Order: sequence, then structure tokens, then C-alpha cells
Amino acid sequence: MKIRLDQVRFEPFHWQETRDIPTAALDRPELVRLGPVSWRGQVQFADPGFYLRARLSYDQTLTCNRCLKAVTEPVTGDLEVLIFAAGPQAGPGEHELHEKDMGVLHVPGEVLETEPILLEQLQLNIPMKPLCRPDCAGLCPVCGADLNLGACACPETAGDPRWAVLAALRDRMNDG
Repeated sequence: MKIRLDQVRFEPFHWQETRDIPTAALDRPELVRLGPVSWRGQVQFADPGFYLRARLSYDQTLTCNRCLKAVTEPVTGDLEVLIFAAGPQAGPGEHELHEKDMGVLHVPGEVLETEPILLEQLQLNIPMKPLCRPDCAGLCPVCGADLNLGACACPETAGDPRWAVLAALRDRMNDG
């Protein structure tokens, strides 16, 4: 959706929409499915810029990082951004962000494109290492059995032989 900021100067702009975002647009392998994203909000003039306030809600299905089960969770979030409409940037390249720059968006011209803002919020709501539950036991590294369902039939594996010297040192310190 495109919002013309020059019109918002005189009257706040309100919207409410539901979007179907393909999971490929977020490029996150742990994201299995993304439900319809409902979001609503408003943009109003706040001299010298504009103030965007929005609320979004949707369901996302992720793959557990330990046991690989699909986990569906509801997500709701609020967003507040201060927007400054500006002419073309002085020059290409990177610049350092400061704390005062968080929550501030500079847009070229007088048109605000909301899709990049929405996609950024969806990305931020995907956990780095999703889990089906905090105490997920994961999969057996030998047979692949789901350890959340119980112990597997694999024999007890010996520790990594590279740690044998440290284990012996630990045992000697505990004995004496």
C-alpha cells in the first residue's frame, strides 16, 4: 500500500487490511507457513514529520530447532515509527546509526510504501532458534528418535575421546 504523505498533512490516514505474504518473501528456512496478516493503523502529521502507529496479528508456523516438529504460534505486535519525508540522500554508502535513529524512517519524496515496513516486522517476529517448548529434548544424534517421547534404544555412547584427558583430571581432583 502506498500512502501519500502530502495528503496526510491535512487529515490522518487510517487503514485496515489483510495480506497474504508468501513465506519465500521472508527467506527464513524455519518458517513453514505464514497465516494471513491483519494489520491496521494510522499515519498522522507530527511536525516536522509523520507518526505511524499500527497493530498486526497473524499465525506463524515454525520448525522446532531441536526436534523438527512444526509449531504454530499466534503473533500480535504494535509498531510506532516516526517518518521523515526527505529529498534524495546526499550520497550513497553506509552511515552509522545511533540510538536516536531507532524508530525513525526516512523516505524519499512524499510517498510512504508500507510493504517494506510490514516485511521488516514479520522478520523481527521470527525467533532465531524456535522451540516447540523450552525443555525440548530434541532428536537422538544416533538413531534420530524424538527424545521428547522417551529414551531411545541406542546404547549409552561413550564421551568424545578428545575430552578423555580432561575427564581424567576432573576425576583425580574429585578423588583427592
